[in-house]
Amino acid sequence: MRALVISGGGSKGAFAGGVAQFLIEEARHRYDLFVGTSTGSLLISHLALNKIDKIKEIYSSVDQDSIFSSCPFVIKRKHGQEMIAINHWNVLRNFMKGSKTFGESENLRELIRRSITPEEFNLLKNSTTDVVVTVSNLSLNQVEYKSINDCTYDDYCDWIWISSNYTPFMSLVRKNGCEYADGGLGSLVPIEEAIKRGATEVDVIVLHTEVNYLNRMPSRNPFELITTIFAFMLDRIEHQNVRIGKMTANQHNAIINFYYTPTVLTTNSLIFNKERMTLWWKKGYLYAKNKNDETNPIEPYIQE
Repeated sequence: MRALVISGGGSKGAFAGGVAQFLIEEARHRYDLFVGTSTGSLLISHLALNKIDKIKEIYSSVDQDSIFSSCPFVIKRKHGQEMIAINHWNVLRNFMKGSKTFGESENLRELIRRSITPEEFNLLKNSTTDVVVTVSNLSLNQVEYKSINDCTYDDYCDWIWISSNYTPFMSLVRKNGCEYADGGLGSLVPIEEAIKRGATEVDVIVLHTEVNYLNRMPSRNPFELITTIFAFMLDRIEHQNVRIGKMTANQHNAIINFYYTPTVLTTNSLIFNKERMTLWWKKGYLYAKNKNDETNPIEPYIQE
């Protein structure tokens, strides 16, 4: 049983899309299971349906307005660098409305419902392929994995949206009596879940460099500080997930093939730039092609 796992990573999901396109179309990998977190959860339904051109078009046309119904920050360019600053009016308006978060992402929810039709949902649900998205249940302090086989259409779209909500910058969702947020807060790279569900070989796309090449500049405003803190925590979660995934693979005699980003793509994955994301998709495809070249074969992780 072969699985594809895609980590969280915001706009860097475009790179994962390129990698997945090569693995499915050129390497001819056939997956029985797809597991995604955050931006990974946005990709996996279309990948499972083999509708790669459709999801590629979405990732090459999305921008801030496609995601945020109330964007909590503004993007500024200084000395060729992009930086974010608080959008005081939007944040104040959110708090006056009683919102618990700086921003809201209802536009992303609508985008998901437009991009995954009820017909596509039924086609996927009736297939032999399982598609699983990761969410964080803040009320019960636990990570939950939502399979398409256990969902209605409305619930499935909601779980994908919830998995992608980078709280507190995006919506905090109350569902089934609990508060839910981005799946990456608990399981950024859900390798362990794929193996527990029976995968014996797992292709894992990690939207981070394998070695840390980043030395962050000092934070220039409170929002940059918060994003830096969250990035630090998610990096620790990622490393922990990978270690646990390797241990689980060892226990179940499973093989893991890792695909990391070869370079630092961005220091703020909440900035959705159409031109940049189009380029990242191409880079992901070429990177996977190079990894699978006969003269440079991928070396799977196998523990004795």
